[in-house]
Amino acid sequence: MKSFQHIAVIFSFGILILFACKKKEDPIVDDIDNSDPLSKIENTLGFNLLGKIKGIWNGPVTSTTALGSFPEWIVDFRPISSNQISSKNELDSMNDIHMSFFIVKFNNQYRLAFRNGGSFGGQTRVSYLIADSVSETSTSDYYRFSEMVIGKKRAFTEVIFREDSLILKAFTNQYNTLETAVPHMTWKAKLQDISSCQAAVDLFNFPQKTLTKDFNATFTALSESIFYSITGGDPYSEGQQPYLGKTTVNYSFSSSLNPDVNKKVFLIITTQPLISGFNFNAGNLKYRSRYVILASNDNSYTFNYMHPGFYYLYTLYDADGNNTANSGDWINSNQTTFSVSALNTSSISAQINFTIP
Repeated sequence: MKSFQHIAVIFSFGILILFACKKKEDPIVDDIDNSDPLSKIENTLGFNLLGKIKGIWNGPVTSTTALGSFPEWIVDFRPISSNQISSKNELDSMNDIHMSFFIVKFNNQYRLAFRNGGSFGGQTRVSYLIADSVSETSTSDYYRFSEMVIGKKRAFTEVIFREDSLILKAFTNQYNTLETAVPHMTWKAKLQDISSCQAAVDLFNFPQKTLTKDFNATFTALSESIFYSITGGDPYSEGQQPYLGKTTVNYSFSSSLNPDVNKKVFLIITTQPLISGFNFNAGNLKYRSRYVILASNDNSYTFNYMHPGFYYLYTLYDADGNNTANSGDWINSNQTTFSVSALNTSSISAQINFTIP
């Protein structure tokens, strides 16, 4: 059975938002007049990215940080309104990341913004980047998002599309120790599935050139477009974002199994079944949407900000501790399915009761 190797991938993107404060300089845009094309929402800079990034993506992460590199990171981008698309991932109960792209008005211009943040070691951090460079050709598309107060010398992210490939590159100035931002990490992903997001695309007639947030005055008095739980002030928190629901997953073990409290349980959520009867369908691994790694005795976890839709749940007890589903590990033998509706909370239970032969 194919490996479920996900540990610590989320941190590769989370580090994007850890930059210390520095005085304002080199703003992204100067004062503009009403003749500027970007003063009209129909000319929103970076708009076409919304239609290109939808779907489930998977690929390796390479990183220059102490976290190292990882064989795969899976991200399920779906619309949550006519003008916004988002994804949510988690590592465990203390670490998660929420990413979204949406249309804002900033310095009297309409641009696409990139919100990137979550909880890292239990501490909340979130950064806002703004589209400031776009190139769209017949063979590739390039979008750059820079920190909204100081600009790209602080931090920026490049998003590149080539056919069914997505490349996301992050750059930082290493906590303001460098004059310019340097390469930090790269995610090279392939499009796995587009069908899972189609219901939301149809519902919102996505994407539309309509305004998500007016950021004209949001960062005027701030030294950075980065927010921490100790300071507050996040202008568009996860709780404010539309459409998304929640699911609480409860898991238990059959009486014949005696789990070790030091071992881990993987909760894996897919949009198509991985198992039919006793047959494993490796081809459907491309439909993985969400996953989390928990202590075997946690017993429950709530997936926040889930895309509405129909899902399959798999619970895996990693008996040998190798972060891989293989012979000797335990899973739930019954097909467990559930649905998520907009702005509502659902609950599902599964019993781990079968030893993989």
